[in-house]
Amino acid sequence: MANILIIDDEEKMTVLAGNALSDAGFSVTPCNDSEKALHLIEEHSFDIIITDLSMPKIGGMEILEKAKQKGGAEVVMMTAFGSVETAVRAMKQGAADYIQKPFPMDELIILCGKLAEKQKLSDLSDLLARDLKNLAYDQFIGKSRAAQNMLQMLAKVAPTGTSVLLIGKSGTGKELAAHIVHENSPRKNKPFIPVNCAALTETLLESELFGHEKGAFTGAVARKRGRFELADGGTIFLDEIGETSPALQAKLLRVLEEKQFVRVGGVDNVKVDVRVIAATNRELKKEIAEHKFREDLFFRLNVFPVIIPPLSERRDDIPSLCEYILKKKNYAHDRLSGEVLDLLKAYNWPGNVRELKNILERAMILAAGEPIEIEHIGIEDETELTPLEVAGVVNPKGLEASEKAMILKALEESGGNKTDAAKLLKITRRRLYSRMKFHGIN
Repeated sequence: MANILIIDDEEKMTVLAGNALSDAGFSVTPCNDSEKALHLIEEHSFDIIITDLSMPKIGGMEILEKAKQKGGAEVVMMTAFGSVETAVRAMKQGAADYIQKPFPMDELIILCGKLAEKQKLSDLSDLLARDLKNLAYDQFIGKSRAAQNMLQMLAKVAPTGTSVLLIGKSGTGKELAAHIVHENSPRKNKPFIPVNCAALTETLLESELFGHEKGAFTGAVARKRGRFELADGGTIFLDEIGETSPALQAKLLRVLEEKQFVRVGGVDNVKVDVRVIAATNRELKKEIAEHKFREDLFFRLNVFPVIIPPLSERRDDIPSLCEYILKKKNYAHDRLSGEVLDLLKAYNWPGNVRELKNILERAMILAAGEPIEIEHIGIEDETELTPLEVAGVVNPKGLEASEKAMILKALEESGGNKTDAAKLLKITRRRLYSRMKFHGIN
């Protein structure tokens, strides 16, 4: 919740307003000395400053000027009857609003709530425009047993506030799984903020996660809220958590344990209520043994681990995935032939669903609006022929003769069915066609 500074030479006003705002969940600092208030503004970080317009020594206009120099705070003027014109002049110079004494405390609480939300939405809009403008979540397509088991686990943990650790290879859909958890939780109407921990240097990542104060480092020309702060009330998704440094892991541990942090270059604690979902493609227990990952952070994150299965373990989902991807691209021929699907099912998919999307996008370009054929798929099968588990196929005349014998034996065993023969040989159907042509096998 927002951090508020209330300045008024009358102690009664700061006590009444401070208590009301504190009860509403705001963090409040009261101050009855306007000179001291200038030092507080300089040394600390406030989201909202509520100041009386007319005070001894230093008035509200000077407070406004100091706040604008520091940056980051919305300023509200408290005015007495007859000074409304001055308050309007203050708004022209950058004040967010004014409120006329005496005022109901509910009115002040509502005003502060709107200003706090305005600040957060402004920073969130900047983030969306900069990093998330192309973000669009797919449906999770999967009726295979592996996919259904995973979805059942996500459904069980989603309504809770428990931290989740998603474990899976690159391209399996870990971010989509995190989004499923968020959308089926009580936080679904609050922000879902993803962070790719592997995409930034340690210094930049710390600033992205926790924000920074104006002047914290070269280029920090204004205060910036970090992604934890923007995710307040919602969910933050820390992708590739295993890529973070031990120093940053310690700061992440503090957020999980104490639900607060300090911005880079700041001194004040920022309190947040955020659900953390982390993901990794690394073996974190091995990283712990090698002193690359903190064991205490692992136990905090690993409350509810969920395995995201690779595409090679859910081959039955490939036809549905292909149809979904092609329909989403508005491709006219969104149903693939049996031969093409056999080829795709036989492939190992080291790049998982992400690789499938890329291959289909390339195929659509090559097919140029026509049905996608095997030659458009372009899978480079690096699997070499492995010995068929049938006796008598190794030929003493050499490798080529042995390979031909293996192919013939596989075709015989499969009754001439090339798909089954390819499976026996542990190669793709396309590879089988290529080697049959090489050996002159009709």
